Amino acid sequence: MIFELTLVGIYGLCLVLVFLYAIAQLGLYFNYIKSKKKFAKALQYDFSNCEEIPLVTIQLPLYNEMYVVERLLKNIACIDYPREKLEIQVLDDSTDESLMKTRQIIEGLKKEGLDIKHITRVKRTGFKAGALKEGLINAKGEFIAIFDSDFLPQKNWLLKTIPFFKDPQIGVVQTRWGHLNRNYSILTRIQAFALDFHFILEQVGRSFGNHFINFNGTAGVWRKDCILDAGNWEGDTLTEDLDLSYRAQLKNWKFKYLEEVETPAELPVAISAAKSQQFRWNKGAAENFQKLYFQVLKNSQVSWKTKFHSFFHLLNSSMFLIVLTIAILSVPILYIKANHPNWNFLFYGLAFFSISTFIFLISYWLTYTKIHGSGFKNFINFIGLFITFFSVALGLSVHNSIAVLEGHFGKKSEFIRTPKFNISKKEEVWKANKYLQREFSFAQVIEVICLLYFGFAIYSAFKVNDFGLLIFHAMLFMGFGFVILKSLSYRN
Repeated sequence: MIFELTLVGIYGLCLVLVFLYAIAQLGLYFNYIKSKKKFAKALQYDFSNCEEIPLVTIQLPLYNEMYVVERLLKNIACIDYPREKLEIQVLDDSTDESLMKTRQIIEGLKKEGLDIKHITRVKRTGFKAGALKEGLINAKGEFIAIFDSDFLPQKNWLLKTIPFFKDPQIGVVQTRWGHLNRNYSILTRIQAFALDFHFILEQVGRSFGNHFINFNGTAGVWRKDCILDAGNWEGDTLTEDLDLSYRAQLKNWKFKYLEEVETPAELPVAISAAKSQQFRWNKGAAENFQKLYFQVLKNSQVSWKTKFHSFFHLLNSSMFLIVLTIAILSVPILYIKANHPNWNFLFYGLAFFSISTFIFLISYWLTYTKIHGSGFKNFINFIGLFITFFSVALGLSVHNSIAVLEGHFGKKSEFIRTPKFNISKKEEVWKANKYLQREFSFAQVIEVICLLYFGFAIYSAFKVNDFGLLIFHAMLFMGFGFVILKSLSYRN
């Protein structure tokens, strides 16, 4: 009896945490709606006056980017900005033949009159954060634009972002990510679906509500003085961008988010690449919660509303662990409910928290319409994508929960780069990509066990004649099946 009540209690607590997270998202939803009704003018540089045009340094951190480096450098060379006001730093930590390829391209661009430097390090200390920090030492620019190797900013990107730094309190200008290969596969569509939600609803909602937002590691510009004032780049977490963002905002720097400026990038087409990216993001968020949240909590200048949103912002990845716990406990809950009909009042109360699903549904629908438009046909497509996305997210919950636990418990690991492919068409081959990881991990064994477990959960619904969780268990079964099959497919 005590054991069963304990399981129900843990299950209920997890449902409450998901509900509170959903309430935070609902707050951002209303902030987004209100932001569209308020058009605030921002102080901007007048670029018709040459004296106002500031010096800018573009930093391009690289590590073994053989497939995309040429595309990146040729794109950056086309940026529309006065040559005498622009410096480009290629921060190259590569250890393979791409190093020579990059050097040759840079030499060609120098002959075209571009101020571009190839900066290499003997030791990859601090990974990406270390490279950015070292480049900053000799950076000429008052402002530092950063692009990862798979991003292709438009020609007028600097002309759209730099003017906002006329306001001396602005420390960062961040732009929205676009997706070069959104429709390549189911995997890329669901990644785009999730990222659109972050870059439309979450970033705008937090920005309008004057809550802490984050520089997303790329496709944004920093004021150099802001970086230095906040303590410079640090490599003690896997998400150095989130870390520096919070430290800067604790120093009262403002962030400007530009939803209307889209910066296209490539989405991972292989599940292993997507997993490595997810692992870094989820572990890094947990590391930053441990590092920073208590500084936010005890800061008297930060409002309680912002503290509430920051709690769920930094614990965003921890929702995977909470949802996985709910999923695992949901099977014994079925049997407990069947064996204790006198406890039905408890389960009716817990059923209330299913409203969280509705909150997520309307929030994701809002961001979906901003990209694809509304209408009945698009709504039907949205429902299919919504179910698919959450099924795959559930399938990734083991992998991501391990990352979260490592982050919270302080287990250190290397910065694992996400392999880039430079493909957008189905017929293009990517399985020969030399950077793909092909080892079989312990997490994949657990994923297979989970697939069997949730297959049993579906059987259990018929055994106890209770179908309240059948859809949830079917999504879990499909999600783990998808992740397992995709993980195995590129090994052939």
